[in-house]
Amino acid sequence: MEQQESEEVPPLPPRFRFRDLLLGDQSFQNDDRVQVEFYVNENTFKERLKLFFIKNQRSSLRIRVFNFSLKLLTCLLYTIRVVTDNPGQGLFLKWSFCSSLCSYSLFWFVQVIVAIISFLETMLLMYLSYKGNIWEQIFQVSFLLEMINTVPFIITIFWPSIRNIFIPVFLNCWLAKCALENMINDVHRAIQRTNSAMFNQVLILICTLLCLVFTGTCGIQHLERAGKNLSLFNSFYFCIVTFSTVGFGDVTPRIWPSQLLVVIMICVALVVLPLQFEELMYLWMERQKSGGNYSRHRAQTEKHVVLCVSTLKIDLLMDFLNEFYAHPRLQDYYVVILCPSEMDLQVRRVLQIPLWSQRVIYLQGSVLKDQDLLRAKMDDAEACFILSSRNEMDRMAADHQTILRAWAVKDFAPNCPLYVQILKPENKFHVKFADHVVCEEEFKYAMLALNCVCPATSTLVTLLVHTSRGREGQQSPEHWQRMYGCCSGNEVYHIRVCDSKFFGEYNGKSFTYASFHAHKKYGVCLIGIKREDNKSILLNPGPRHIMAATDTCYYINITKEENSAFIFNQEEKKGRPAGGRYDGPSQLPVHSIIASTVAMDLQNTSPPRLVPPALNGTEGRRPSIAPVQEIADSSSILPCDLLSDQSEDDSVFTDEKGHSSTEYVKGYPPNSPYIGSSPTLCHLLAEKAPFCCLRLDQGCRHNSFEDAKAYGFKNKLIIVSAETAGNGLYNFIVPLRAYYRPRKELNPIVLLLDNSPENHFLEAICCFPMVYYMAGTIDNLDSLLQCGIIYADNLVVVDKESTMSAEEDYMPALETMLFPSLSIITELTHPSNMRFMQFRAKDCYSLALSKLEKKERDKGSNLAFMFRLPFAAGRVFSISMLDTLLYQSFVKDYMILIARLLLGLDTTPGSGYLCAMKVTEEDLWISTYGRLFQKLCSSSAEIPIGIYRTESHIFPTSEVRSELSQVSVSVDDCEDTKDKGDESRSNDQSDHPLLRKKSMQWARRLSKKSMRRQGVGRDSSKDHGQRIAQQRLNLYRRSEREELSELVRNRMRHLGLPTSGYEDLTNLTASDVMNRVNLGYLQDEQNDHQNTLSYVLINPSPDTRLELNDVPQQASPTAKVSD
Repeated sequence: MEQQESEEVPPLPPRFRFRDLLLGDQSFQNDDRVQVEFYVNENTFKERLKLFFIKNQRSSLRIRVFNFSLKLLTCLLYTIRVVTDNPGQGLFLKWSFCSSLCSYSLFWFVQVIVAIISFLETMLLMYLSYKGNIWEQIFQVSFLLEMINTVPFIITIFWPSIRNIFIPVFLNCWLAKCALENMINDVHRAIQRTNSAMFNQVLILICTLLCLVFTGTCGIQHLERAGKNLSLFNSFYFCIVTFSTVGFGDVTPRIWPSQLLVVIMICVALVVLPLQFEELMYLWMERQKSGGNYSRHRAQTEKHVVLCVSTLKIDLLMDFLNEFYAHPRLQDYYVVILCPSEMDLQVRRVLQIPLWSQRVIYLQGSVLKDQDLLRAKMDDAEACFILSSRNEMDRMAADHQTILRAWAVKDFAPNCPLYVQILKPENKFHVKFADHVVCEEEFKYAMLALNCVCPATSTLVTLLVHTSRGREGQQSPEHWQRMYGCCSGNEVYHIRVCDSKFFGEYNGKSFTYASFHAHKKYGVCLIGIKREDNKSILLNPGPRHIMAATDTCYYINITKEENSAFIFNQEEKKGRPAGGRYDGPSQLPVHSIIASTVAMDLQNTSPPRLVPPALNGTEGRRPSIAPVQEIADSSSILPCDLLSDQSEDDSVFTDEKGHSSTEYVKGYPPNSPYIGSSPTLCHLLAEKAPFCCLRLDQGCRHNSFEDAKAYGFKNKLIIVSAETAGNGLYNFIVPLRAYYRPRKELNPIVLLLDNSPENHFLEAICCFPMVYYMAGTIDNLDSLLQCGIIYADNLVVVDKESTMSAEEDYMPALETMLFPSLSIITELTHPSNMRFMQFRAKDCYSLALSKLEKKERDKGSNLAFMFRLPFAAGRVFSISMLDTLLYQSFVKDYMILIARLLLGLDTTPGSGYLCAMKVTEEDLWISTYGRLFQKLCSSSAEIPIGIYRTESHIFPTSEVRSELSQVSVSVDDCEDTKDKGDESRSNDQSDHPLLRKKSMQWARRLSKKSMRRQGVGRDSSKDHGQRIAQQRLNLYRRSEREELSELVRNRMRHLGLPTSGYEDLTNLTASDVMNRVNLGYLQDEQNDHQNTLSYVLINPSPDTRLELNDVPQQASPTAKVSD
């Protein structure tokens, strides 16, 4: 046993026991281990020399520099010998041009030393680079030139009699050219930089020209020693004149050998130089396509931002440039565009404009490659904007590309601020490290939802996030366009209280008091505040918040306070204190904000100032408004209890018919469809609804309702038409079910989906009250009727993702036009297509709006589309309009937070929300916007932001005239053919299908009455004829509407739906007329060419008069002040 143990192999030393490093100190005595050493490099002498001369970058660079210096030295020695040579001594040489120039022993000795060194170096490199074929290396041009210029000098050492032989040493310039090229390559390898092909090609071309000129100069000068004996300078002059194709002829070679050399040199130049130029032009064109590089020197001395996109369209580029350079402090910035696709023709034309050519640099490359990020100098950039491609068919794949780009930029330049645009809300989690993120679907659905309860929220937010100076439409003859354009210049700014003249005097006062008096005195609207020790912005925190000197104020104004000048009236100059009310014309507020470049007095663009009624007049005294308190009384403030509803005491909702009772609670939604959604306190069901109860058009074992009528909803429906139930649709429901919405005002929500939703989406929405879905399309009238469109106030049409890749928009179906009281809110992919929403052929007013849009665009306006009636009324929205929100956040880092607070995407404790009210006849005693501001601040602590105004407008259209003539001709035809048979009568009716039998009888009666009254008086015949034509037009349209109404009723009977709730199109009330703003069709039966238009006035002047049906939009605090 002991003998067996002694014969075992001892273990290897610890440094060879890799297994022991993994398994500890366990010994494996039965393993046979053999020590093997591996060498990284061969330890041979040849390998060491090869490493030093060729492989090692730094040593190889030194060898090449030395070789290049030797070649230049030989050329320099040859030139010195030629210049110092005495031409008279060389006359006997004549045709013996192979003899020496002169025999200077010193020059010969130096040249021999240089030749020996070059020869030995060449042979050594040939030995080290030998790969088995010796003849391939021998017949290389560089080796042959080395032998020609070195071997003769070595031979003269042993054969002194031939030391005077001529050796063409000047050919070493070609070897110097090759050494320089190799040296440049080694320089780039040694310093780890990418070699520029453009730089190498330019270097090769310059060296080739120099070598041709030097070779021709030296060769012609030597050959002409047997002839005219030209000097070296004359030979150089002749070569320059020849190669430049000038050919003066004053210096020419005289003997045939020099002439032959000129012919050879010209042939070589004609072959070599075009090839070099062709390669150079090819590289130049490729560089123009890719954009070249942004130099490191410019990146360190100038400021630039990088715009990363997958495809660059002209609309996106102009939106970015106009918004980015709208700020004065960004005028010196450069924009570097990094895009993988080639620049298209339209973008190329724009970037050739001098305004942009000096500011914008286009680089073709991928953000995922560090080489392209280095070209754009991403590590020195002030910011990086990464935009998603919303026109992709697969929006999830587009988001994945954006996420990878964001990761690549963050990895390459960790300190570069990132501004990322994402499409799907579920992908927001992957880019949470970015400084600013805008999720398209989050903002889109929240904005569309608020449009249903706060009219024109999309227009309000879009105007706030666009940079404008309020000059749009000021040359228009329309008063509403001038007023609307002036108010569109309002933006959100910020300033500290201690640095502000607007708000500095309200230090220690309540927020509501500061907001009211700042608006009264300066015309600014204070909407938000931020404490110094808190990063959260509070939207209208209410009178509980006391202003501090370190607070940051966020206000709406034409321009920021730093660019404002103040003009006071005589009363203010004398120190007269401002009153708390508007008691007379002399005490109206004086507000004038002067822009930085052009003085702009707001009173000049506001409507005429109203003179309040006399205090002791016959109209009686106006009701007074309570003053806004400096510090609110604690007894007048309701307790801020988020889980209680101040507007209601009951927590049980009972529908109109008493079919069911549902208990509502307040809480946070238990299931979010994606990670990263902001928690919002909402109205929820006490128990989740089963999935079968969410289907509107199908009954289940819990209820038997199969249509909206059976549910007996108290409030009007909100219908959303979408292609799929994406996670972004969740953000449409949350703002409409937020805790601050009164329970009695909650509108049922019906999702009309092309594709059935998945279970995870139903799980997320089953906790919300009165949220249903139905499978169907907006193109189908049956689907619209089944989802309860006749009981709806708002129809939201979301753009289909399948149409985005085709760069076309999905327009609302004509079936939606059958419901007059329906407000249609449409999302468009491209803002330019909003001109088709109210398209009417031969409409003079629409044509005038189109011309106005073109004029504003030519003036460089960022809001050229703002005068389109659908956009002004808030019925059309495009998410691309919010691209400027991301661009503007580079200067205003708070804009995204402000927009999220306004849209209800974020709920901060103590922050308010956006709501709206309607001015009725009982509210007209308030008279002006300033008094409304005071009324809201003193009663409910709400702060008005703007007014949504709807007013009647007469559109001068030629379409009415054409329809008048058409109806007149139709009635005359009926009058001529009344005695014909049934066949002819049926043919007549087929020609005019909208004129039914009863309608034709009414038309004949009107025609007979007009014939009887022709003899009454010639003076009034013209007016009477126009009135009769107008009645005929009304009759024509009434017949069309009756036919459409009958169509809807027939479909409802076919589907088994009750027709009692359907409103006849021929019986429109005044409220219905006001609700048909988005359609743009003829409204009033008595005056068919009288229409209504709507627009938003952001922060109007205090003396703006209130009108009936105005809808003030205000920021309401979470804890309201009791009236």
